[in-house]
Amino acid sequence: MMPFLWMDLRYLVFLAPALILAAIAQMWVRSAYARGQSIATDISGFMAARRILDAAGLSDVTIEEVPGQLTDHYDPRAKVLRLSSENYHGRNLAAVGVAAHETGHALQDSTGYLLMTVRNLAVPAANFGSGAFMFLLILGMLFHVTQLILLAIVAFSAVVVFQVVNLPVEFNASSRAKALLVSEGIVHQFEMGPVNNVLNAAALTYVAATLQAILQLLYYVYVFTGDRRGR
Repeated sequence: MMPFLWMDLRYLVFLAPALILAAIAQMWVRSAYARGQSIATDISGFMAARRILDAAGLSDVTIEEVPGQLTDHYDPRAKVLRLSSENYHGRNLAAVGVAAHETGHALQDSTGYLLMTVRNLAVPAANFGSGAFMFLLILGMLFHVTQLILLAIVAFSAVVVFQVVNLPVEFNASSRAKALLVSEGIVHQFEMGPVNNVLNAAALTYVAATLQAILQLLYYVYVFTGDRRGR
């Protein structure tokens, strides 16, 4: 049967490229974010987001402050844009860049951006797959039930589908943010370098997460099919 993951060095071999990329992305995010925070702007992240939303006719979208670092996100169900405290109050390029990125998601939602619609539909399946995967896998290995292991792999596939769909959604939101910051006069074109750096670094974290999910799925399929052939 499939070996426990922590006992199989092949798991680390499969995931090594994604883990290395994730480490690079995190270092880049920290560096780019710190650089962006060091450059002051006239308005805060909250004010930048509010200006963009109002200009797009989205006055019904509210903005809330949430605790934590880089916990910023847009909730399409509640029509609420949530900004971490440092980006909500921060008057710097990093804060307005992150805020603009999240408003990009609000604009995607309001215009019916197809991939965001698909992503939102995929969320329940991804949440279920993430929760059910390990449970089914452990049960399958403990009781030697091949069908449960196969179901675990299918469940994890939902996570992979979500990650793959989410990637272009995030890239599109960043593209919108960069254009909106300039068009709304929040950041001058010549100041966009640090903002681009922050958003590109953040995008790389999504690339790493997607790659990790794909490589994990390939590992499970590889071990499962190898185990079947070995019988």
